[in-house]
Amino acid sequence: MPITRPAFVPEVARDQSAVGLRLAIFSDTYPPQVNGVSRTLERLVGAVEARGGAARVVTVADPDATPDPRVERWPSIPFWVYPQLRIAVPAVSRAMQLLDDWRPTLVHGATEFGVGIAGMVAARQARIPFVTSYHTHFSAYLEHYKLTFMDGVTWPFLRWYHNAGLRTFAPSEMVRAELESKGFHGTRVWSRGVDHRRFAPSFRSRELRASLGADDDTVLVVYVGRIAPEKGIDVALEGMRQVMARHAGTRKVAFALAGDGPSEARCRAIAPPGTTFVGKLSGRALSEFYASADVFVFPSITETFGNVVLEAMASRLALVAPDWGATTELATPETALQFPAHDPSALADRVEQLIAYPALRAGIADAGAAVAATRTWDAIFDRLVSDYWEVLGQPRRIANV
Repeated sequence: MPITRPAFVPEVARDQSAVGLRLAIFSDTYPPQVNGVSRTLERLVGAVEARGGAARVVTVADPDATPDPRVERWPSIPFWVYPQLRIAVPAVSRAMQLLDDWRPTLVHGATEFGVGIAGMVAARQARIPFVTSYHTHFSAYLEHYKLTFMDGVTWPFLRWYHNAGLRTFAPSEMVRAELESKGFHGTRVWSRGVDHRRFAPSFRSRELRASLGADDDTVLVVYVGRIAPEKGIDVALEGMRQVMARHAGTRKVAFALAGDGPSEARCRAIAPPGTTFVGKLSGRALSEFYASADVFVFPSITETFGNVVLEAMASRLALVAPDWGATTELATPETALQFPAHDPSALADRVEQLIAYPALRAGIADAGAAVAATRTWDAIFDRLVSDYWEVLGQPRRIANV
């Protein structure tokens, strides 16, 4: 079977060398799983290799995975709460064998579950420098599911795991500050970028718009992400129900969602008439979906960063987003119409403003695109590799490229 090479590579010349870096990544999620964590880690592998280093990944087995000599997959089963994710037991002895055979200079634990725990324990036993990254906004999830009584168990466990490392990387300043307030040590921001070759207005397609019920005069509103309760998907559906009811019988507005998840069947059943669910998209199909829209609604307040928000901004969409949460570092009052979190009527009002005032829609979209233009993956990974060298106690190495 063919070997999968990195799907993502840096966009411009690399300034931060990784020559001599041998990075072992332990993560309970990795492609072909589609989520912000897996895609970012895939990019990390490509970025380290492009800078002259080497990387290996330990992750869960997946029936859809293509063999890759850089990726070791452990037996796993679907997570019963969320079948799209998979879990594995923390095989410490197997992790120790990999570290002994491959001899990494640094171990990066990206998740706090079976594979990540095995990587942490093995790295400590092997006396290899260990760092972690925090990707899931547990406090927001616990609040969303009314499980805040678990704070007394969850936070001590997370501190135990992450403070075992020399650094804890958070995707945004808001999350980093929260972790520090919870007693996490050595926190740093490892932000996110966007691939401007993949997400750009040039991918706009009249044919795709037509297939989604939109002509040249229609405002096409879209959502991209998991179809799951913690994403605030019910807020989006109810808000758009109000919008589409106001324009029933016209082609003034259309609504489409891309993604899958545990709530997909229920959401299809309760979605407003005329809503289109296109399923999980990737590659050019995802690029065209973004660029062919006009407005992006994203009601989630459980994000640690919001990769899809940045992708929508780069695609020149006008944003409608909550006024609370980590996404506000991107979706500011200048780059989005904010609405009070959990309020579908307020979301509907913001969408109506963008429908009624094309100049406002264009101004918001332009402001977002300008911010997205400053967010390159190369700069993000240069900073991360520099942080890796700092952890290893070595001076910053600048490549002559």
